[in-house]
Amino acid sequence: PTKSSLLCRAIASACCGTPLAEGTPAAAAGERLADRLPLRILLAEDNRVNQKVATRMLERLGYRAEVVANGLEVLEALSRQSFDVVLMDVQMPEMDGLEATRCVRERWPDGPRIIAMTANAMQGDREMCLAAGMDDYVAKPVRRDDLIEALLRCAPASPEERLATAL
Repeated sequence: PTKSSLLCRAIASACCGTPLAEGTPAAAAGERLADRLPLRILLAEDNRVNQKVATRMLERLGYRAEVVANGLEVLEALSRQSFDVVLMDVQMPEMDGLEATRCVRERWPDGPRIIAMTANAMQGDREMCLAAGMDDYVAKPVRRDDLIEALLRCAPASPEERLATAL
């Protein structure tokens, strides 16, 4: 087991080349994260208040996200352009996040990383999201540090990491 702040420092150092000071919280590391880790982000969230909260949080990190309100709109957006990350609400009308994720993985096997953003923080919910094909999980209400850490995990693997996983 490791502290999330230590993990955040290690990941930021590895992917951004900027080691974080020992006492630097993950939130401070997130200042203008987009400058060091540019990502095209799609936010799938049906609740307007949650949309505003998430987009404002992302804006403070330097990101602009495209916003859609359900899983069908996720598929439409992905067919128009590519994204690096989809922040996916699980419970949405028309097509929920789990079904949308399954469709994304079927159509675009090497597609974007999908991070579940859900109020479902019950035992087994994380596993259900991962089983559907999601790559990560952030519980609502989303804490800035949790979002930063999830985005840092979206950093492309270094050549050394790709080599190590290939062996």
